[in-house]
Amino acid sequence: MVIYKMYEEILEQPNAIRKTLESQKENLDSIARKISETEKIYLIGCGSSLSTCYSAKYALEMVQDVNVDVLTGYEFYYHKKISNKNSVAIFTSQSGETADTRDAMKKANEEGMYTAVITNEKNSSMAKKANIAVVTEGGREEAILGTKTYVTQLMGLYYVLFGAFDDFKSRKIFEQLTKIPDIMEKLIKSTEKENKELANEFKDENLFYCIGSGPNYGLAYKLAMTMLMEGALKHACPLYSGEFRHGLIERVEKDVPVIFLDSNFPGDILTQKSVEFCENIGTKNILFRMQDYADINSILSPFILVIPLEWFIYYLAHFNGEDPGSTRHIGKVRY
Repeated sequence: MVIYKMYEEILEQPNAIRKTLESQKENLDSIARKISETEKIYLIGCGSSLSTCYSAKYALEMVQDVNVDVLTGYEFYYHKKISNKNSVAIFTSQSGETADTRDAMKKANEEGMYTAVITNEKNSSMAKKANIAVVTEGGREEAILGTKTYVTQLMGLYYVLFGAFDDFKSRKIFEQLTKIPDIMEKLIKSTEKENKELANEFKDENLFYCIGSGPNYGLAYKLAMTMLMEGALKHACPLYSGEFRHGLIERVEKDVPVIFLDSNFPGDILTQKSVEFCENIGTKNILFRMQDYADINSILSPFILVIPLEWFIYYLAHFNGEDPGSTRHIGKVRY
């Protein structure tokens, strides 16, 4: 069987997180202290990087009443009015050269905001122009959909956001971050076979709906936008669980695949109602449940559920004769 580069990159994720936490601790702590003193937090990214912003925002808002905005790079650049200068703008870009995000940082710097970047490239323009940079230890990554760069970037966001608060809930979540690499190592070994079989079952499908609530919406976004569309070259659409009954409830049909991410969040009562509806009309439901994989705070679920999803996408691409790390247009078309 052909082994694509993404296979190795899946295996390397736990160590990439460990190395990032070790090498970047000083800068991560510095950003966390700055956040603790600020009134407003902006999280800005595009593609897979935007998905980490969504997950981190909803995770933090489940335990803190904070002012966090998530925007794409160009939405921030073109449309965001900046009035509160006591703000922290955190930019997420695997390459540190994403044009949308780079322009947004330029605007933030010109407005006098405190800017931080989480990137995998230490010599990138964004790493040089931010007030402070966290350089993740993903090494050279070839798979376009993002594996090591995704989990290390997500870890950086969780670290600085939850590390900014001293209440009991935030500290407990913060303390559990160091357990994630070990859990990931076990899941990488234990979930490959079942998701290879699942991918073989669904290899001929061309459309997938991806549904999640809370922090899992960010992962549903990544699953649809970068993993399925970029990696497996399948049509896909992400959706908040609570929005299922607006639009998709009228369009979803018998035998259409629907992927549900369920972590027993309060909002997952709507995920479960959506599952029941889909079962009744005969869709092909694929359910990834946090509690089936790890006994850890459910707010950390994107770190957990992404592992079986990566194997599913890897083999879905493989069974269709596609390299999950290759691209047709990304990086070739500029606008």
